[in-house]
Amino acid sequence: MNMEQIKWVNEAWEKVHEKVTRTSIRIGARFPHASVDGAYVLEAPHWWTAGFWPGLLWLLYRDPESRDERFKDIAEACEKQLDDVLIGYDQLDHDMGFMWSLTSVARYKLFGEEQSRKRALLAASVLSGRFNVKGNYIRAWNPWGEGDRNEGWAIIDCMMNLPLLYWASETTGDPRFKHLAMEHADTVLAHFIRTDGSVNHIVIFDPQTGEFESVNGGQGYAPNSAWSRGASWAICGMALSYRYTGEIRYLEAAKRVSHFFMANLPEDSVPHWDFRLPPGVERYRDTSAGACAACGLLEIARSVSEEEAALYQKAADSILRSLYENYGAWDNQEEEGLILHGTSHYPERRNVDVPLIYGDYFFVEGLARLKGNSDTFW
Repeated sequence: MNMEQIKWVNEAWEKVHEKVTRTSIRIGARFPHASVDGAYVLEAPHWWTAGFWPGLLWLLYRDPESRDERFKDIAEACEKQLDDVLIGYDQLDHDMGFMWSLTSVARYKLFGEEQSRKRALLAASVLSGRFNVKGNYIRAWNPWGEGDRNEGWAIIDCMMNLPLLYWASETTGDPRFKHLAMEHADTVLAHFIRTDGSVNHIVIFDPQTGEFESVNGGQGYAPNSAWSRGASWAICGMALSYRYTGEIRYLEAAKRVSHFFMANLPEDSVPHWDFRLPPGVERYRDTSAGACAACGLLEIARSVSEEEAALYQKAADSILRSLYENYGAWDNQEEEGLILHGTSHYPERRNVDVPLIYGDYFFVEGLARLKGNSDTFW
Protein backbone atom coordinates (compact mmCIF):
# COMPACT_ATOMS: atom_id res chain seq x y z
CA MET A 1 0.00 0.00 0.00
CA ASN A 2 1.09 3.56 -0.60
CA MET A 3 1.14 6.05 2.28
CA GLU A 4 -2.25 7.55 1.42
CA GLN A 5 -3.89 4.12 1.41
CA ILE A 6 -2.18 3.11 4.63
CA LYS A 7 -3.52 6.27 6.25
CA TRP A 8 -7.18 5.81 5.36
CA VAL A 9 -7.21 2.05 5.97
CA ASN A 10 -5.70 2.44 9.45
CA GLU A 11 -8.08 5.29 10.18
CA ALA A 12 -11.05 3.20 9.08
CA TRP A 13 -9.87 0.23 11.15
CA GLU A 14 -9.61 2.43 14.23
CA LYS A 15 -13.13 3.77 13.71
CA VAL A 16 -14.50 0.24 13.26
CA HIS A 17 -12.79 -0.81 16.48
CA GLU A 18 -14.14 2.16 18.39
CA LYS A 19 -17.70 1.63 17.20
CA VAL A 20 -17.79 -2.14 17.69
CA THR A 21 -16.34 -1.73 21.17
CA ARG A 22 -19.36 0.43 21.95
CA THR A 23 -22.10 -1.52 20.14
CA SER A 24 -20.92 -4.90 21.40
CA ILE A 25 -22.01 -3.90 24.90
CA ARG A 26 -25.67 -3.99 23.85
CA ILE A 27 -25.53 -6.66 21.16
CA GLY A 28 -23.43 -9.10 23.17
CA ALA A 29 -23.61 -12.79 22.23
CA ARG A 30 -26.66 -12.38 20.02
CA PHE A 31 -27.29 -12.31 16.30
CA PRO A 32 -27.88 -8.96 14.57
CA HIS A 33 -29.16 -8.79 11.00
CA ALA A 34 -30.43 -5.37 9.84
CA SER A 35 -30.33 -2.05 11.65
CA VAL A 36 -33.75 -0.43 11.96
CA ASP A 37 -34.03 3.07 13.40
CA GLY A 38 -30.42 2.87 14.49
CA ALA A 39 -30.50 -0.44 16.36
CA TYR A 40 -29.68 -3.87 15.01
CA VAL A 41 -32.69 -6.18 15.01
CA LEU A 42 -31.64 -9.44 16.65
CA GLU A 43 -32.56 -12.72 15.00
CA ALA A 44 -32.77 -16.30 16.28
CA PRO A 45 -29.58 -18.39 16.13
CA HIS A 46 -30.87 -20.40 13.18
CA TRP A 47 -31.11 -17.31 10.95
CA TRP A 48 -28.68 -17.39 8.03
CA THR A 49 -26.75 -14.32 9.14
CA ALA A 50 -25.81 -15.80 12.54
CA GLY A 51 -22.12 -16.09 11.66
CA PHE A 52 -21.40 -12.54 10.58
CA TRP A 53 -21.33 -10.81 13.95
CA PRO A 54 -18.98 -13.32 15.60
CA GLY A 55 -16.98 -13.39 12.37
CA LEU A 56 -16.56 -9.63 12.51
CA LEU A 57 -15.45 -9.88 16.13
CA TRP A 58 -12.88 -12.53 15.21
CA LEU A 59 -11.48 -10.26 12.49
CA LEU A 60 -10.94 -7.53 15.07
CA TYR A 61 -9.57 -9.92 17.66
CA ARG A 62 -7.07 -11.41 15.20
CA ASP A 63 -5.42 -8.03 14.66
CA PRO A 64 -3.04 -7.01 17.50
CA GLU A 65 -4.15 -3.39 17.08
CA SER A 66 -7.77 -4.19 17.99
CA ARG A 67 -7.49 -7.33 20.11
CA ASP A 68 -10.01 -7.34 22.92
CA GLU A 69 -10.69 -10.41 25.07
CA ARG A 70 -14.34 -9.40 25.27
CA PHE A 71 -14.65 -9.86 21.49
CA LYS A 72 -13.29 -13.39 21.91
CA ASP A 73 -15.73 -14.17 24.71
CA ILE A 74 -18.72 -12.95 22.70
CA ALA A 75 -17.70 -14.82 19.55
CA GLU A 76 -17.22 -18.05 21.48
CA ALA A 77 -20.60 -17.66 23.18
CA CYS A 78 -22.27 -17.13 19.79
CA GLU A 79 -20.65 -20.29 18.45
CA LYS A 80 -21.85 -22.32 21.41
CA GLN A 81 -25.44 -21.16 20.89
CA LEU A 82 -25.35 -22.62 17.38
CA ASP A 83 -24.97 -26.12 18.82
CA ASP A 84 -28.71 -26.40 19.40
CA VAL A 85 -29.34 -25.35 15.80
CA LEU A 86 -26.93 -27.95 14.47
CA ILE A 87 -28.27 -30.76 16.62
CA GLY A 88 -31.87 -29.66 16.06
CA TYR A 89 -31.37 -30.06 12.28
CA ASP A 90 -34.88 -29.07 11.12
CA GLN A 91 -34.08 -25.37 10.72
CA LEU A 92 -30.84 -25.92 8.80
CA ASP A 93 -30.63 -25.10 5.13
CA HIS A 94 -27.73 -24.47 2.77
CA ASP A 95 -26.42 -21.47 4.72
CA MET A 96 -24.28 -23.60 7.01
CA GLY A 97 -21.13 -22.18 5.45
CA PHE A 98 -22.13 -18.62 6.33
CA MET A 99 -22.80 -19.78 9.88
CA TRP A 100 -19.96 -22.17 10.75
CA SER A 101 -17.12 -20.87 8.58
CA LEU A 102 -17.20 -17.56 10.45
CA THR A 103 -17.60 -19.13 13.89
CA SER A 104 -16.16 -22.64 14.26
CA VAL A 105 -13.70 -22.63 11.35
CA ALA A 106 -12.55 -19.17 12.40
CA ARG A 107 -11.92 -20.31 15.97
CA TYR A 108 -10.18 -23.47 14.81
CA LYS A 109 -7.91 -21.51 12.47
CA LEU A 110 -7.05 -19.04 15.23
CA PHE A 111 -6.52 -21.43 18.13
CA GLY A 112 -6.58 -25.01 16.84
CA GLU A 113 -9.63 -25.58 19.04
CA GLU A 114 -10.66 -29.20 18.47
CA GLN A 115 -14.28 -28.78 19.54
CA SER A 116 -14.72 -26.06 16.94
CA ARG A 117 -13.20 -28.33 14.30
CA LYS A 118 -15.73 -31.04 15.16
CA ARG A 119 -18.61 -28.59 14.98
CA ALA A 120 -17.54 -27.37 11.56
CA LEU A 121 -17.06 -30.90 10.27
CA LEU A 122 -20.52 -31.87 11.45
CA ALA A 123 -21.95 -28.81 9.70
CA ALA A 124 -20.05 -29.75 6.52
CA SER A 125 -21.46 -33.27 6.71
CA VAL A 126 -25.01 -31.98 7.05
CA LEU A 127 -24.45 -29.54 4.19
CA SER A 128 -23.21 -32.41 2.04
CA GLY A 129 -26.48 -34.18 2.71
CA ARG A 130 -28.33 -31.44 0.83
CA PHE A 131 -26.56 -32.34 -2.42
CA ASN A 132 -28.87 -33.74 -5.11
CA VAL A 133 -27.00 -36.09 -7.44
CA LYS A 134 -29.77 -35.52 -10.01
CA GLY A 135 -28.75 -32.08 -11.21
CA ASN A 136 -25.55 -31.83 -9.13
CA TYR A 137 -26.66 -28.96 -6.92
CA ILE A 138 -27.00 -28.20 -3.22
CA ARG A 139 -30.62 -27.58 -2.34
CA ALA A 140 -31.12 -24.04 -1.05
CA TRP A 141 -34.07 -23.86 1.32
CA ASN A 142 -36.50 -26.03 3.18
CA PRO A 143 -40.27 -25.57 2.61
CA TRP A 144 -41.43 -22.23 4.01
CA GLY A 145 -44.91 -23.53 4.66
CA GLU A 146 -47.18 -26.51 4.24
CA GLY A 147 -47.41 -27.53 0.61
CA ASP A 148 -44.33 -25.59 -0.52
CA ARG A 149 -42.20 -27.52 -3.01
CA ASN A 150 -38.76 -26.00 -3.42
CA GLU A 151 -36.57 -29.09 -3.33
CA GLY A 152 -35.36 -28.29 -6.85
CA TRP A 153 -34.20 -24.76 -6.01
CA ALA A 154 -30.55 -23.71 -5.93
CA ILE A 155 -29.26 -20.16 -5.43
CA ILE A 156 -26.10 -18.23 -6.22
CA ASP A 157 -25.55 -17.39 -2.53
CA CYS A 158 -24.48 -21.01 -1.96
CA MET A 159 -21.13 -20.29 -3.61
CA MET A 160 -20.16 -18.79 -0.26
CA ASN A 161 -21.09 -22.01 1.55
CA LEU A 162 -18.74 -24.15 -0.55
CA PRO A 163 -15.58 -23.10 1.34
CA LEU A 164 -16.87 -25.03 4.36
CA LEU A 165 -16.80 -28.18 2.22
CA TYR A 166 -13.38 -27.41 0.73
CA TRP A 167 -12.03 -26.79 4.23
CA ALA A 168 -13.52 -30.08 5.46
CA SER A 169 -11.63 -32.01 2.80
CA GLU A 170 -8.47 -30.08 3.51
CA THR A 171 -8.59 -30.70 7.26
CA THR A 172 -9.60 -34.38 7.07
CA GLY A 173 -7.84 -35.49 3.90
CA ASP A 174 -11.17 -36.89 2.68
CA PRO A 175 -11.88 -35.60 -0.85
CA ARG A 176 -15.64 -36.27 -0.82
CA PHE A 177 -16.56 -32.82 0.46
CA LYS A 178 -14.43 -31.13 -2.19
CA HIS A 179 -15.93 -33.30 -4.94
CA LEU A 180 -19.46 -32.21 -4.00
CA ALA A 181 -18.44 -28.57 -3.80
CA MET A 182 -16.89 -28.69 -7.26
CA GLU A 183 -19.94 -30.41 -8.74
CA HIS A 184 -22.11 -27.60 -7.39
CA ALA A 185 -19.66 -24.95 -8.62
CA ASP A 186 -19.74 -26.50 -12.10
CA THR A 187 -23.54 -26.39 -12.04
CA VAL A 188 -23.25 -22.69 -11.26
CA LEU A 189 -20.93 -22.26 -14.25
CA ALA A 190 -23.46 -23.98 -16.49
CA HIS A 191 -26.70 -22.41 -15.27
CA PHE A 192 -26.10 -19.29 -13.17
CA ILE A 193 -23.34 -17.21 -14.74
CA ARG A 194 -24.42 -15.67 -18.02
CA THR A 195 -22.20 -14.98 -21.01
CA ASP A 196 -21.98 -11.27 -20.23
CA GLY A 197 -20.97 -11.92 -16.61
CA SER A 198 -24.32 -11.14 -15.00
CA VAL A 199 -25.77 -13.74 -12.67
CA ASN A 200 -29.05 -15.54 -12.02
CA HIS A 201 -30.21 -15.62 -8.42
CA ILE A 202 -32.40 -18.75 -8.36
CA VAL A 203 -32.30 -21.69 -10.75
CA ILE A 204 -34.96 -24.37 -10.50
CA PHE A 205 -34.29 -27.99 -11.43
CA ASP A 206 -36.53 -31.02 -11.54
CA PRO A 207 -35.43 -32.72 -8.30
CA GLN A 208 -36.26 -36.16 -9.69
CA THR A 209 -34.40 -35.92 -13.01
CA GLY A 210 -32.05 -32.97 -12.49
CA GLU A 211 -33.29 -31.28 -15.65
CA PHE A 212 -33.15 -27.48 -15.77
CA GLU A 213 -36.63 -25.99 -15.48
CA SER A 214 -36.53 -22.21 -15.04
CA VAL A 215 -34.92 -19.12 -13.55
CA ASN A 216 -36.48 -17.09 -10.75
CA GLY A 217 -35.56 -13.45 -10.15
CA GLY A 218 -35.44 -13.90 -6.39
CA GLN A 219 -34.01 -10.83 -4.70
CA GLY A 220 -33.25 -9.23 -8.05
CA TYR A 221 -35.74 -7.10 -9.93
CA ALA A 222 -36.64 -9.76 -12.50
CA PRO A 223 -35.43 -13.15 -13.83
CA ASN A 224 -33.35 -11.42 -16.52
CA SER A 225 -32.06 -8.55 -14.39
CA ALA A 226 -28.70 -8.38 -12.62
CA TRP A 227 -28.94 -8.47 -8.84
CA SER A 228 -25.71 -6.93 -7.63
CA ARG A 229 -25.25 -8.94 -4.46
CA GLY A 230 -25.74 -12.11 -6.47
CA ALA A 231 -22.82 -10.99 -8.61
CA SER A 232 -20.75 -10.38 -5.49
CA TRP A 233 -21.51 -13.88 -4.16
CA ALA A 234 -20.33 -15.26 -7.50
CA ILE A 235 -17.13 -13.18 -7.59
CA CYS A 236 -16.10 -14.06 -4.06
CA GLY A 237 -17.32 -17.66 -4.16
CA MET A 238 -15.66 -18.51 -7.48
CA ALA A 239 -12.41 -16.86 -6.42
CA LEU A 240 -12.41 -18.92 -3.21
CA SER A 241 -13.19 -22.06 -5.20
CA TYR A 242 -10.09 -21.34 -7.27
CA ARG A 243 -8.03 -20.86 -4.10
CA TYR A 244 -9.01 -24.32 -2.83
CA THR A 245 -8.92 -26.24 -6.11
CA GLY A 246 -6.53 -24.47 -8.47
CA GLU A 247 -9.07 -25.04 -11.27
CA ILE A 248 -8.65 -22.16 -13.72
CA ARG A 249 -12.30 -22.27 -14.83
CA TYR A 250 -13.33 -20.91 -11.44
CA LEU A 251 -10.86 -18.04 -11.59
CA GLU A 252 -11.98 -17.20 -15.14
CA ALA A 253 -15.61 -17.15 -13.98
CA ALA A 254 -14.76 -14.87 -11.07
CA LYS A 255 -12.98 -12.51 -13.45
CA ARG A 256 -15.87 -12.52 -15.95
CA VAL A 257 -18.41 -11.57 -13.29
CA SER A 258 -16.07 -9.00 -11.78
CA HIS A 259 -15.63 -7.27 -15.14
CA PHE A 260 -19.41 -7.00 -15.49
CA PHE A 261 -19.62 -5.72 -11.92
CA MET A 262 -16.89 -3.11 -12.34
CA ALA A 263 -18.26 -1.91 -15.69
CA ASN A 264 -21.65 -1.20 -14.14
CA LEU A 265 -20.54 0.64 -11.02
CA PRO A 266 -21.74 4.22 -10.63
CA GLU A 267 -19.36 7.12 -10.18
CA ASP A 268 -18.80 6.54 -6.45
CA SER A 269 -17.98 2.83 -6.97
CA VAL A 270 -20.85 1.56 -4.77
CA PRO A 271 -23.43 -0.53 -6.66
CA HIS A 272 -27.16 -0.13 -6.90
CA TRP A 273 -29.11 -3.15 -5.69
CA ASP A 274 -29.67 -4.32 -9.28
CA PHE A 275 -27.65 -3.34 -12.34
CA ARG A 276 -30.63 -3.65 -14.72
CA LEU A 277 -33.51 -1.55 -13.48
CA PRO A 278 -36.20 -0.06 -15.72
CA PRO A 279 -37.11 3.62 -15.39
CA GLY A 280 -39.22 4.42 -12.37
CA VAL A 281 -37.78 1.76 -10.06
CA GLU A 282 -35.97 3.06 -6.99
CA ARG A 283 -32.22 2.84 -7.47
CA TYR A 284 -31.22 2.17 -3.90
CA ARG A 285 -27.60 1.29 -3.27
CA ASP A 286 -26.54 -2.02 -1.81
CA THR A 287 -23.39 -1.37 0.15
CA SER A 288 -23.27 -5.04 1.19
CA ALA A 289 -22.86 -6.04 -2.46
CA GLY A 290 -20.00 -3.58 -2.81
CA ALA A 291 -18.22 -4.81 0.32
CA CYS A 292 -18.51 -8.49 -0.63
CA ALA A 293 -17.42 -7.84 -4.21
CA ALA A 294 -14.38 -5.93 -2.95
CA CYS A 295 -13.30 -8.98 -0.95
CA GLY A 296 -13.73 -11.11 -4.06
CA LEU A 297 -11.70 -8.68 -6.15
CA LEU A 298 -8.90 -8.81 -3.61
CA GLU A 299 -9.08 -12.61 -3.69
CA ILE A 300 -8.69 -12.51 -7.47
CA ALA A 301 -5.77 -10.10 -7.13
CA ARG A 302 -3.83 -12.58 -5.00
CA SER A 303 -4.41 -15.28 -7.63
CA VAL A 304 -3.11 -13.53 -10.77
CA SER A 305 0.12 -11.92 -11.91
CA GLU A 306 1.25 -8.69 -10.32
CA GLU A 307 0.53 -6.77 -13.52
CA GLU A 308 -3.01 -8.13 -13.78
CA ALA A 309 -3.66 -7.84 -10.06
CA ALA A 310 -3.46 -4.03 -10.19
CA LEU A 311 -6.86 -3.79 -11.94
CA TYR A 312 -8.68 -5.77 -9.25
CA GLN A 313 -6.74 -4.22 -6.40
CA LYS A 314 -7.56 -0.70 -7.58
CA ALA A 315 -11.26 -1.46 -7.99
CA ALA A 316 -11.49 -3.04 -4.54
CA ASP A 317 -9.68 -0.10 -2.98
CA SER A 318 -12.07 2.34 -4.66
CA ILE A 319 -15.13 0.47 -3.40
CA LEU A 320 -13.90 0.12 0.17
CA ARG A 321 -12.67 3.70 0.39
CA SER A 322 -15.99 5.00 -0.92
CA LEU A 323 -17.85 2.86 1.64
CA TYR A 324 -15.68 4.34 4.36
CA GLU A 325 -15.85 7.96 3.27
CA ASN A 326 -19.37 8.20 1.84
CA TYR A 327 -21.43 5.51 3.59
CA GLY A 328 -19.88 5.06 7.04
CA ALA A 329 -21.84 5.89 10.18
CA TRP A 330 -18.76 6.67 12.20
CA ASP A 331 -19.91 9.84 13.94
CA ASN A 332 -23.53 8.80 14.43
CA GLN A 333 -23.85 7.67 18.04
CA GLU A 334 -27.47 6.69 17.39
CA GLU A 335 -26.62 4.15 14.66
CA GLU A 336 -25.24 0.69 15.46
CA GLY A 337 -24.47 -0.25 11.86
CA LEU A 338 -21.05 0.52 10.44
CA ILE A 339 -22.03 1.00 6.79
CA LEU A 340 -25.30 2.63 5.71
CA HIS A 341 -27.53 2.01 2.67
CA GLY A 342 -27.66 -1.75 2.29
CA THR A 343 -30.57 -3.40 0.48
CA SER A 344 -31.53 -6.87 1.64
CA HIS A 345 -34.69 -7.79 -0.34
CA TYR A 346 -36.17 -5.02 -2.46
CA PRO A 347 -38.90 -7.11 -4.18
CA GLU A 348 -40.40 -7.88 -0.76
CA ARG A 349 -39.50 -4.42 0.58
CA ARG A 350 -37.61 -5.97 3.48
CA ASN A 351 -34.66 -4.13 5.03
CA VAL A 352 -34.22 -1.61 2.24
CA ASP A 353 -31.71 1.24 2.61
CA VAL A 354 -30.42 0.12 6.01
CA PRO A 355 -27.13 -1.19 7.45
CA LEU A 356 -26.78 -4.97 7.15
CA ILE A 357 -24.52 -7.12 9.31
CA TYR A 358 -23.05 -8.93 6.31
CA GLY A 359 -22.22 -5.58 4.73
CA ASP A 360 -20.44 -4.61 7.93
CA TYR A 361 -18.63 -7.96 8.04
CA PHE A 362 -17.35 -7.84 4.46
CA PHE A 363 -16.28 -4.21 4.87
CA VAL A 364 -14.12 -5.24 7.84
CA GLU A 365 -12.81 -8.30 5.99
CA GLY A 366 -11.91 -6.03 3.09
CA LEU A 367 -10.00 -3.71 5.41
CA ALA A 368 -8.21 -6.70 6.94
CA ARG A 369 -7.17 -7.82 3.46
CA LEU A 370 -5.89 -4.33 2.64
CA LYS A 371 -3.91 -4.39 5.88
CA GLY A 372 -2.12 -7.45 4.54
CA ASN A 373 -4.03 -10.33 6.11
CA SER A 374 -5.19 -12.32 3.09
CA ASP A 375 -5.90 -15.41 5.17
CA THR A 376 -9.65 -15.66 5.62
CA PHE A 377 -12.05 -17.72 7.70
CA TRP A 378 -13.69 -19.06 4.53
